Amino acid sequence: MTTLRTLVLGTRNVKKGAELVELLAPHGLQLRTLADFDDGLDVVEDGDSFAANAALKATQQARHLGYWVLGEDSGISVQALDGAPGIYSARFSGDGATDESNNQHLIAELGETPLEKRGAHYTCHMALSDPTGEVRISVESYCRGRIRFEASGQAGFGYDPYFEVREYHKTFGELGEQVKSVISHRARAIRQLVPRLRQLLLDGSWPDPSTITKP
Repeated sequence: MTTLRTLVLGTRNVKKGAELVELLAPHGLQLRTLADFDDGLDVVEDGDSFAANAALKATQQARHLGYWVLGEDSGISVQALDGAPGIYSARFSGDGATDESNNQHLIAELGETPLEKRGAHYTCHMALSDPTGEVRISVESYCRGRIRFEASGQAGFGYDPYFEVREYHKTFGELGEQVKSVISHRARAIRQLVPRLRQLLLDGSWPDPSTITKP
């Protein structure tokens, strides 16, 4: 019998969920997303930081579902826009925002700002909550680059087609998932998370309600 501990990824974003599954799959966990639950909460992200929003997503869902939950909040901050859109990245263009409308709004806001002043960075904050609603792990990481004038590449999601990683002279949209899974803000946060997650698994902190047994 092989016992796998269940971790719920607190997101309904299909592409983000798939990215997290790929990053966490090698680490011996039974991974689920909110799409696997009919009664997942619609958490109001009214925190004033990525850290606050990640904690809200993790703790509220964990108490409600009775599982360990990984809450994640991420976004892009642009130097020329005084750090905007930041925590409002997903809804930068208003109600009903889509990746396309957010990107169009970002490019319009930047206007003719020269490339050397279009510096930007992605932030990813992750908070792991146990089923009681206590945050057990909190990590944050970044990926720095700049915003191009035009989109390039079809990979990724969000602002990826416009976000150029300077060292590669390519956007996340051009670099593709294989490279992104190594250098992205989310990948870097996972690398901080995993050693601490493994320690929780080793020291017996994982409670019985969040384990399943497979033959």
